[in-house]
Amino acid sequence: MAKEFRLPDIGEGLTEAEVVRWAVPVGGTVDADQTVVEVETDKAVVEIPSPYAGVVLHHGAEEGEVVEVGQVLVVVGQEGEVWPPDDAGAPAAETMDQPAEEPADAPEEEFAESRQEAAPIVGSLSEDAEELPSRSEQLVEAITSVKTLPLVRKLAKDLGVDLGSVTGSGPEGRITRDDVLAAAETEAGEPVEPPPPPTLPPVPTMPDGAQTTVPAGARPASERRPLSRLRRTIAANMSESWAKIPHVTTFDEVDATRLMAFRAALARRHERKIPLEALMIKAVSPVLTRFPEFNATLEGDELVVHGRHDIGIAVDTPDGLLVAVIRNADRRSVLALADDVARLGQAAKDRKLPPEDLTGQTFTVSNIGALGGGFGTPIVPPGTVAILSVGRASDKPLARDSRVEVAPVMPLSLSYDHRVIDGGLGRRFMAELIENLEEPALFLAD
Repeated sequence: MAKEFRLPDIGEGLTEAEVVRWAVPVGGTVDADQTVVEVETDKAVVEIPSPYAGVVLHHGAEEGEVVEVGQVLVVVGQEGEVWPPDDAGAPAAETMDQPAEEPADAPEEEFAESRQEAAPIVGSLSEDAEELPSRSEQLVEAITSVKTLPLVRKLAKDLGVDLGSVTGSGPEGRITRDDVLAAAETEAGEPVEPPPPPTLPPVPTMPDGAQTTVPAGARPASERRPLSRLRRTIAANMSESWAKIPHVTTFDEVDATRLMAFRAALARRHERKIPLEALMIKAVSPVLTRFPEFNATLEGDELVVHGRHDIGIAVDTPDGLLVAVIRNADRRSVLALADDVARLGQAAKDRKLPPEDLTGQTFTVSNIGALGGGFGTPIVPPGTVAILSVGRASDKPLARDSRVEVAPVMPLSLSYDHRVIDGGLGRRFMAELIENLEEPALFLAD
């Protein structure tokens, strides 16, 4: 009998996902626990295994289309079966959970309707889902393997490379850009360069005061590009924050001489790179303890002051900005924080972070200096009341003991929710943070 498998909730708050690639076509044979489809959620690309073995009779959506949670994702049956059934009297497809039997005298139409309404969403992992194989009982863990990034998929499409035939050389078998180029080169028998980006023709120059009009045919046609799922999520969060939170941003600079010396000494002693974010988190944690209003969530007329320091770090990825969360950051050493920053940053760029590492921050640190930035006006993430932006340290003249010296100066930008935090409190927070950064011994002693 044909069995329906509906899209489960594979992440916190998931409502829909986009089909990226069908691993098994309609008419193809699939084994239990074999990957049947790849889908893209708001923040990750995941593989979904089939809970059934048999022949794929139906795809719930084409590649590029969106499937809602609870919607039929795939139908698996036996050889010779068709979908939908030709015989109107044929039994309905089985799902993971079956409702209790209806009274024998119930009309067929009412019985069918009752089955449809009573059946829970397949993939909800309820305790009654006894038909699932053991691996599918742990579906959330089994389908969080990222095999390739959207940019790599686009490159493969442009070069005509079938990703299903490519062996990935990245972490856990992820297909990389080089893998796609190598596959294209093998098929073509000669080196293959990725398609170049479109370029505009040069605009003709004219003498001063003269005007010119570029012929319409010399300009490329306008292009309408749909936003990726991740970019739509970012846009929704930024719109919510900007519409609901009255932002105030305070700016300052810090003499980073001792901070940079401390960072260099740690790197030499432990023979490893120390991310600046690790030091910033360690420096800001005692300030959050002194000023708990910055480590809070505004809920209606109440301010929820969090006892934990779950610090978000902004990560620039090829697909857009993600915020990874370090739990209980105030209880971790500088070296442990350095490990966390490196691990979460790489996983975010590979789109391999699980939902629990992407939500729930109580304060956020954004190192825009890593991209060459200075001052900024960071937007407070939803559910928090403050965010700190750190710019790149650059040599500037400073007055010290009636002398002018050149020292590394780091720009700081602190944005906060003005409904919760006034300007005076914002300045006091910034002043104590600057003291910690100018003398690392102060935050290392806490």
